[in-house]
Amino acid sequence: MSSATTGVLIGAVLALTAIILGFWAFVFVAIAMAIGWAAGRVASGDLDLRSLAESLRGRRSS
Repeated sequence: MSSATTGVLIGAVLALTAIILGFWAFVFVAIAMAIGWAAGRVASGDLDLRSLAESLRGRRSS
């Protein structure tokens, strides 16, 4: 699945959530999707939380 197709599907899910369930459900679904994305990246080894935290604290530049 290409990035464009994934983006369209995510947008459709968020739009339908906002239309059917309202704004706060939309916010909840968006946050849950972001957490799921981050958890998947950590599980696959594509996202290192320790280096991310260090760079956000300014201890590392790259």
